[in-house]
Amino acid sequence: MTAVHEALSEIWAESPGVGSWDRMAFETALAELTSNVVQHAHSTRHTLCVIEIHVDEHELRAVLNDSAPAADVDVSEPRDMPDEWAVAGRGIPFIQALVTRFDYTRVDGQNIWSIVRERRQS
Repeated sequence: MTAVHEALSEIWAESPGVGSWDRMAFETALAELTSNVVQHAHSTRHTLCVIEIHVDEHELRAVLNDSAPAADVDVSEPRDMPDEWAVAGRGIPFIQALVTRFDYTRVDGQNIWSIVRERRQS
């Protein structure tokens, strides 16, 4: 997780026009996604995880590829937050609330997760 925050710190330094709300929402969503991938990579072998982050005048985008087994998850439809006593199930609805688009596909033995947050216009 430290590497994600350090990479984003560098990106924010290079992109001073990104508003604080967009930064916070995108960074929180990416941290949640990354921690979920690491936590749910049910594997006894090592899982390789590569994150690409792109910032332009319209959006913030991250694509996370991982080598874990296929995820049994559907992120195509909005999810409700579970009740306050639930011990799991908040990650996907939390990410969905913070970004404009959230996608998952499996290609050539890789999980490909993508989040996009359209930037607020100031």
